[in-house]
Amino acid sequence: MSGKPLILSIVLLVIVLIGSKSIYIVQETERAVKLRFGEVVEADVAAGIHMLVPFMNKVRKFDGRLLTLDTRPQAFLTSEKKRLIVDSFVKWRIVDVQKYYTATSGDEFRASNLISVRVETQLRNQFGTRTLSEVVSGEREKLMAEVKLWLNDPTTARRNDAKQETTAVDLQGLGKAIGVEIVDVRIKKIELPPEVSESVYDRMRTERERLARELRSRGKEVAEGIRADADREKTILLAQAYKTAEQTRGVGDAKASSTYAAAYQGDPEFYKFTRSLKAYEESFKGGGDVMLLKPDSEFFRYFSKP
Repeated sequence: MSGKPLILSIVLLVIVLIGSKSIYIVQETERAVKLRFGEVVEADVAAGIHMLVPFMNKVRKFDGRLLTLDTRPQAFLTSEKKRLIVDSFVKWRIVDVQKYYTATSGDEFRASNLISVRVETQLRNQFGTRTLSEVVSGEREKLMAEVKLWLNDPTTARRNDAKQETTAVDLQGLGKAIGVEIVDVRIKKIELPPEVSESVYDRMRTERERLARELRSRGKEVAEGIRADADREKTILLAQAYKTAEQTRGVGDAKASSTYAAAYQGDPEFYKFTRSLKAYEESFKGGGDVMLLKPDSEFFRYFSKP
């Protein structure tokens, strides 16, 4: 009787073991294939709980999310034969899990190497058709878009750019080749080698100095024009002010003469008296002046006569 519980326990253990091996779960973030003796019998297994035959079937799961490949910096030549050090990264994901497994045996490292080689080839091709200024600023977005198109849909890319040399491998997109899609290609950094940097910086410095001289020359020309206009307006304003002052002075002198004439006609003797007092005031206000005059001079007439 003691052997039966042991046998029953062993049987239950085997059943549990087989049951655990018969059930598998595919998460929403995973892509999976079912294999039978190494051959794919079910591609792209849907997310959820599934059954399989233990020891005959096997399930391989892969990350179905967006993956990032940080490529190593590479040296590329521009159309001017300028050497650049380019650091980039790639966003990719699995779109055909059966092709992905067949091409890479489900090895993400191997897939990354295949993608890296293709990306490097396309970057070299795109940099080789552009100048330094274009890849640094003007056409960077266009360059990355064309690299992405060549990797995903080389047939369309070939029609758009018939000048680029291609091989049979280039004309096969990564989707067809290894079952992945290149979602994005981005350039993180472009560096100039030291021997190129110095010449580029010298050229940039020369260009900035030329621009500064041109701006200073334009500013000086504008300043001279403003100064000339100000001097001209100053001369005009001074002339107008002098004219107005002379006219005012003339009017004042005329009024003064008219007033003097009226006063003289009204009382000539009193007019002479006031004029003499004014003359005395002007003559003696200095305090240190000496005048030699005869006592009976007309100038002292009002000193001697009441």
